[in-house]
Amino acid sequence: MGHTGTLDPFATGVLICCINQATRLARFFLHGGKRYEAVMRLGSTTDTQDATGRIVATAPLPDLDESSLASVFRGLEGPQWQHPPVFAALKHQGTPLYKLARRGKPVQKPPRQVTISTLRILQVALPDVRFEVACSAGTYVRTLCHDIGQTLGCGGHLAELRRTESSGFGLDQAVTLDRLGELDPWQVLIPMAEALKGMPSVTADDQMIAHMEQGRPLKPEWFKERDPMGSPADTLMIVDRANTLRALIEWSPEDGTYVYGCVFK
Repeated sequence: MGHTGTLDPFATGVLICCINQATRLARFFLHGGKRYEAVMRLGSTTDTQDATGRIVATAPLPDLDESSLASVFRGLEGPQWQHPPVFAALKHQGTPLYKLARRGKPVQKPPRQVTISTLRILQVALPDVRFEVACSAGTYVRTLCHDIGQTLGCGGHLAELRRTESSGFGLDQAVTLDRLGELDPWQVLIPMAEALKGMPSVTADDQMIAHMEQGRPLKPEWFKERDPMGSPADTLMIVDRANTLRALIEWSPEDGTYVYGCVFK
């Protein structure tokens, strides 16, 4: 089993786990978009940028209303550069940043480009602001809270965090560990072909599947009908008549044809 991305220790919500052969699909979920519901606490800054850290600064709140806050939130939507926090699971020379920070040797990684698709206020009960954010993979919501606090001049940190969506999977499809222990796992597992939402597919007959299981070269004529405009999909699913995923094939511009990504049995 392998998980596709991490959650901060105090956070809750969706975490995609790949089991057995599905671990080979992890790369399709690692970089998918995320959606969170969070609570930002204004007026105090912590060394970890969240509620688990030590308060390093406090400041009185300015005269705020929901309209002025919404203006700040709108200004943070779109592509931007974000500095990862020094307390993070990212590694520096093989050591997680949070371990270095706890030793008093914090390392600031270079900024990374992220995208905030939407940033919406849900409730204002100062000093707390509950909000929803849809963002690209690699975005730190606690850094977002820190940056909003700096913009407002009073500081801020992340007080609560719940991931409500990851790569298209929402809380309605999630199962808690306690609940999972009460169920037959096969009742909640999502088939691989269904998990790859939106990926184009080709339904193969028995002869084509046997051909692929033997690792024989793929025949270009199998896929021409899917590509009348000369723009092949980067990746295609090959499924059988029962919609079971049997292979992933990838377009190779160098060869001008599809080549094997992985084959499942």
